[in-house]
Amino acid sequence: MLDQITPVILTWNEAPNIGRNLDRLGWAREIVIVDSGSDDETAAIAGRYPNVRWLTRPFDSHERQWTYAVQETGIATPWVLRLDADYIVPQATIEEIAALCPGDDIGGYRTAFDYCVDGRKLRGSLYPPLPTVFRRDRVTFVQDGHTEKAHVSGTVPTLRGRIDHDDRKSLERWLLSQYRYQRREVDKLTSTPWARLSWGDRLRLTRVLGPPFVFLYCLLVRGLLLDGRAGLFYACQRATADLILSMLLLQRDFKK
Repeated sequence: MLDQITPVILTWNEAPNIGRNLDRLGWAREIVIVDSGSDDETAAIAGRYPNVRWLTRPFDSHERQWTYAVQETGIATPWVLRLDADYIVPQATIEEIAALCPGDDIGGYRTAFDYCVDGRKLRGSLYPPLPTVFRRDRVTFVQDGHTEKAHVSGTVPTLRGRIDHDDRKSLERWLLSQYRYQRREVDKLTSTPWARLSWGDRLRLTRVLGPPFVFLYCLLVRGLLLDGRAGLFYACQRATADLILSMLLLQRDFKK
């Protein structure tokens, strides 16, 4: 099965992550990286791996970037492994993928994630399972707030193996990214009919309940209180992201 799969990665200034990602992909005949114009060491690090094919495309949206990367870069295999630069694929998951024998009804496979803080795995997170292995001719990408969703036609079972989400970029970079992400979330939340919003999104639109709720949910319901400082750091991250969203919603109210 591995001969039928091409890993695809999007990058932008991912020097702290990309090498650890590529170290686990030595089995791939080709890895396609679509970069958005990195000005750090990302390209130099990726260039050390002979199976990497490097492409550059100015970023416009996650939907268009992924559509280009998967459908318009001349990938020869029928399957792709869709990875962010901070995803690390454990050997056990690679072995499970290698042993797959999908029938025609299978369009792809979802993978659950172990969220890591500086290499330490947390016992839980808010990160959902996502389609990561799928047939190129059965996937479409749709913009969804600050990110995109991959819609795969056919049956999409969940693998037993997991993928580590281990982002080592700086806190400053994370905060800047959250500001951009939450601006897009404001547009999404305020343009979606109330009946179609999840209960979590309705909490966020109160401008008040989202940050404390997500903080306590992470610590108590997801059990991150037992992960010590790493768990507290993650809970603070998620509460901060919701706090930025609340401030942007309030700023929008003032302007109206």
